[in-house]
Amino acid sequence: MPYALARPFLFRLDAEAAHDLTMNLLARGQGTPLQWAWSQPMVSDPIELAGLQFPNRVGMAAGLDKNARCIDALSAMGFGFVEVGTVTPKPQPGNPQPRMFRIPQARALVNRLGFNNQGLETFVANVRQSKCRAQGKPMLLGLNIGKNALTPIEEATSDYLIALEGVYPHADYVTVNISSPNTKNLRALQSDDALDGLLGAIAVRREQLAAQQGRRVPLFVKIAPDLDADQVAVIAATLQRHGMDGVIATNTTIRREAVQGMAHADEAGGLSGAPVREASNHVIRQLRAALGPNYPIIGVGGIMSADDAVEKIRAGADVVQIYSGLIYEGPALVQRAARAIRQLR
Repeated sequence: MPYALARPFLFRLDAEAAHDLTMNLLARGQGTPLQWAWSQPMVSDPIELAGLQFPNRVGMAAGLDKNARCIDALSAMGFGFVEVGTVTPKPQPGNPQPRMFRIPQARALVNRLGFNNQGLETFVANVRQSKCRAQGKPMLLGLNIGKNALTPIEEATSDYLIALEGVYPHADYVTVNISSPNTKNLRALQSDDALDGLLGAIAVRREQLAAQQGRRVPLFVKIAPDLDADQVAVIAATLQRHGMDGVIATNTTIRREAVQGMAHADEAGGLSGAPVREASNHVIRQLRAALGPNYPIIGVGGIMSADDAVEKIRAGADVVQIYSGLIYEGPALVQRAARAIRQLR
């Protein structure tokens, strides 16, 4: 398996350097004979969710391909859906380096990247250049939007509306990211009044765009794992009140109990990988109880094996996404997870 050979080399590099090297290779290799190194058939396990036909129940989480450069390469790995971004209206460099760290003994990552991206214009151009859907592949594409770091939190809604308008014609679904811990005050948008105002404005703009373009694109909201039961209940009610089509649970955690004493455990940022699995599952269970059996939930956080993916579905998710698992296990995890979930039928 090529990834088993590549991983030791990649893990000797700085985490962000390895990420950049990998993304450059994927961007240059997609659509060429190089793609054999990571290509695998898509497992068929269709499910209808939020009015969309997902070809299988395993997706790529946002954050890996922030600038939408590698959509075709990721499609070749067998994902049923790929989410790219987070994109902000204007380009921004993100937080100072170093800002990404591995904790291998915990199969975890810490990042404080801070929505580093090339901005909406470049992002949309890259999405338009991708070929997989024009070639008839059934993979769905999610576009994840956020606010610029320099935009005051009181003006955050304006950034989300600009980004929504820009990505809307090109997305199968749009994700509103209000849960990264690496943009100052962003998680405050999960609080009662702020969330109500933001989602109300986004809902109105979505209806305007749907009327103009003749297509109603589903909206998902991505939330944090670091929420208590009351906060989850308020978020669930607010999602339904404003007609949001689904929720993505969860983003990275700011808690560190699971990695205490390990190298890089005290680095600021969001912790992902195995240590966030149970916190994510706990939020998913609470959401499912609050939202009822039919509300779409995308489960993400700590899926490092096929069993973890099955556990996420049993917690209440309809479909799942992976990120850190891809870094630690390679593309083979996509097929393994998709096949294991299919066995649940």
